[in-house]
Amino acid sequence: MADRRKSSGTQSAEIAVIREIYDGENAQERFELELERALEAAVPVIIIEPVRLGDETARWIAVGNCLHKTAVLGGLGSVITGLFCDNRPYIYTPLSLLSLLCTGLYTASWQFDPCCKYQVEMDTKRLAKLPVNRLTTSSPIVLVRRDDNKRKTLHCTICIAAASVTLWKLYFIAFK
Repeated sequence: MADRRKSSGTQSAEIAVIREIYDGENAQERFELELERALEAAVPVIIIEPVRLGDETARWIAVGNCLHKTAVLGGLGSVITGLFCDNRPYIYTPLSLLSLLCTGLYTASWQFDPCCKYQVEMDTKRLAKLPVNRLTTSSPIVLVRRDDNKRKTLHCTICIAAASVTLWKLYFIAFK
């Protein structure tokens, strides 16, 4: 079950621990339910002991991060090539479409998922401050809640800019 406690560090933060305790045939479903509760409760740190659930969650977050980065980089590439390479619509148009596609997928699939507010913690200094010595597994997945408002604003702004520059350039190419 999800273990909620206050940490005894300099900053008092709640930690939810999804324990790997198999006490029935529906253990995996119970782990998923506990994780869902912790995500919806916006717990600052979630430690996932079950390996399968931790891997699935880390992959889900990685796919969302990949969509975000692809949309941002595609959009930036589209804006830059659109502004500096007027005669190359075959470069900036696909980049703009890629940015729009990735932004649409991210918005539809990840934006409203509570898991998108979390990132997998990889910093060993931060991990050392967590009570991992009390865990039953040697390699837990640690999720840290991060504010993603700036990230979403950047994401959407670049996508809109890429689409605008592309449409503007294509308009002038079509009606020269």
